[in-house]
Amino acid sequence: MQFIPRDQPPRSIWALEQSGVHPLLARLYAARGVQDAATLDASLAQLLPPAGLKGIDAAAALLADAIAANQPLCVVADYDCDGATACAVAVRGLRLLGARQVRYIVPDRVVDGYGLTPPIAERVKASGADVLITVDNGIASVDGVARARELGLQVLVTDHHLPAAVLPDASAIVNPNQPGCTFESKSLAGVGVMFYVLLALRAELRQRSVFTAEQQPKLDTLLPLVALGTVADVVKLDANNRRLVAQGLARVRKGQMPPGMQALFAAAGRQSEKCTSQDFGFALGPRINAAGRLSDMTLGIECLLTDDVGHATELAAQLDRINRDRREIEGDMRAQALELAQDMFDPEEDPPSALCVFDPDFHEGVVGIVAAKLKDLHHRPTFVFAPSQAEGKGHELKGSGRSIPGFHLRDALDLVAKRHPGVLLRFGGHAMAAGCTLEEDNLATFEEALQQVAQEWLDEATLQRRLETDGPLPPEYRRPELADTLAREVWGQGFAPPTFSEPVEVVGQRLVGDKHLALKLRHHGQPVDGIWFGRVDPLPATAHLAFRLEADEWQGNKRVRFVVEGMAE
Repeated sequence: MQFIPRDQPPRSIWALEQSGVHPLLARLYAARGVQDAATLDASLAQLLPPAGLKGIDAAAALLADAIAANQPLCVVADYDCDGATACAVAVRGLRLLGARQVRYIVPDRVVDGYGLTPPIAERVKASGADVLITVDNGIASVDGVARARELGLQVLVTDHHLPAAVLPDASAIVNPNQPGCTFESKSLAGVGVMFYVLLALRAELRQRSVFTAEQQPKLDTLLPLVALGTVADVVKLDANNRRLVAQGLARVRKGQMPPGMQALFAAAGRQSEKCTSQDFGFALGPRINAAGRLSDMTLGIECLLTDDVGHATELAAQLDRINRDRREIEGDMRAQALELAQDMFDPEEDPPSALCVFDPDFHEGVVGIVAAKLKDLHHRPTFVFAPSQAEGKGHELKGSGRSIPGFHLRDALDLVAKRHPGVLLRFGGHAMAAGCTLEEDNLATFEEALQQVAQEWLDEATLQRRLETDGPLPPEYRRPELADTLAREVWGQGFAPPTFSEPVEVVGQRLVGDKHLALKLRHHGQPVDGIWFGRVDPLPATAHLAFRLEADEWQGNKRVRFVVEGMAE
């Protein structure tokens, strides 16, 4: 592994320090592109105004008219955490703003596929709705929107995914990535887009004298859900998204959140009053996502919608059990996939430039997670395939891929499709993650074609595993309270958690649970504990390590621990 030190502009560091920012935080922020303290202002007043979103005025007027006419509304959700939180925000927010008839439908991953399809539109019409609202999907649903309009439904598309060449013929579209939208933050999650629609709707209702500024409903109660969906969807945490997440975290730490979120914290064994963005990404998010992978996302949405504490506790317990099942299935699949992938690395032959793994016993609900694990281990673009579980589609394989920097996965699939027409039945995605469907008989052709593209696009430098770091940790900052301060900040995609790197002495090491390496280290002459999760091979007496700071509590005493991320070769 090669460590790449982040650039730390001195002028930005100085400006931040002069504004009262802690010297270490000033250094970390400057390395992430922050130039002044104003960017760090997380107040609601600093959020980008809704008016910048193309189509939002039409969306607000459509919803205001529907509420005034008491028209039934139906939200069409997606089956991941962003879709579930966006659905909960839509239903809760619309009800807060006066809608009396709000339902939702969430497609089944296996039966319905992705997005607003014509059959889903027909189900919405059959439910008695007059207005259909998509959340976290719809921008590619040309046929589904057309069918909904044929049935007499008004359609509001709220989405954040990249559009195709042809947009759906919806009554209104709100998507920061649609052509002609000048909204500064292109990285809003689906839940963030829906929250902005509600802000615009509330402003429209004020203009219509439905509310005054003094007695209008408070939409900030939805921010914990917005924060959860934003972090769980791994969108870039630009300044605007960091404000949304910071506001959500602040409320969660005060206990101001839906009962279902509180129940999920308890089920995960996490303390909400100490909540960090990591808890959203690695504790709550996976439990909600598990419902969409193995069961029915209705469970996750209902958990976020209910105000009954007892019911929320029951649903959170169900989601926790499903997540344990998911981990078990994933663990078995990962072990099998690792063996299959290892067979591709013949020491007497050149290693493959991309990995493609399939087993008839794999479960399509977790292929993406397993692909991510293999990609992390081998640093290669990776696809994992499983048999389709859809009725009558047993001859089809569902694949999920994960990539490395420098290899645009969706573009690679597009090239494969052009070179081998008919091999891919369906495909989509973006640079780092994509999916596709193909006939099992075409798997070998796909694998060969993917390898060809990878050999053309990847070179030795790209295949070298790299890790950006923040350089050495000054010994005076190796304190538990500073580790806590760092943990409370908003870190995530595009605003990476602090990772320091420097040579340290390894004075002791032992295996814990047969799969983690517990370390006794010496940092600038002082002893410090370390842990390297997933590492079993011993370290040399002196090792150049990349590590995160963590405040570890043992028998009431807090101490700093280094969580190791990698070792320089």
